[in-house]
Amino acid sequence: MAVNRVPVLKRCRSLGMDPIFLGIDKKSNRQLKRANRKISEYGLQLREKQKAKFIYGVLEKPFRNYYTKAKRMNGMTGENLMVILETRLDNVIFRMGFARTRREARQIVDHKHIRVNGKKVNIPSYLVSVGDVIEIAEKNKGSVKYKEITEVTSGRLVPEWLDVDAEALKGTVKEMPAREAIDVPVDEMLIVELYSK
Repeated sequence: MAVNRVPVLKRCRSLGMDPIFLGIDKKSNRQLKRANRKISEYGLQLREKQKAKFIYGVLEKPFRNYYTKAKRMNGMTGENLMVILETRLDNVIFRMGFARTRREARQIVDHKHIRVNGKKVNIPSYLVSVGDVIEIAEKNKGSVKYKEITEVTSGRLVPEWLDVDAEALKGTVKEMPAREAIDVPVDEMLIVELYSK
């Protein structure tokens, strides 16, 4: 499996985004030593795609598959793509506050700590549906790890489309997220333009 080993803050700097969107509170004091070059239209489109892939931790092939799926759905392709990315299981765990970062959420899912509707799911790219009940497995609920995580993430705002019980480490998907509810700094229209060439 391919793993992105680029330092997170360095990648955030190169994409011109704040690490807070990844759940990281660090700030980088370094500045990019880049001349004020004008970025081409293709360059802007590519940067938006790289930003979305980096934020959600998706590689190129699955990302293209999500785009194809979004194109087949009703409605606007860009908005559909963002909704698909947002409803990935690892992202939902992160949004519920059961993980500090999406990478940690991915690891939690990989280690079989998650139950969806009572069934063990260890696929981070699993797409949740309306009404799904997502919880940490009973045997892991008492661990110190999750107490620490909930303390760190307690101040984080849970999206309106999720209903979370932080004490029971359990949550429900109330509805599919609308684009307005997704606070990710990505212009999905540029991604659509890039892929529709």
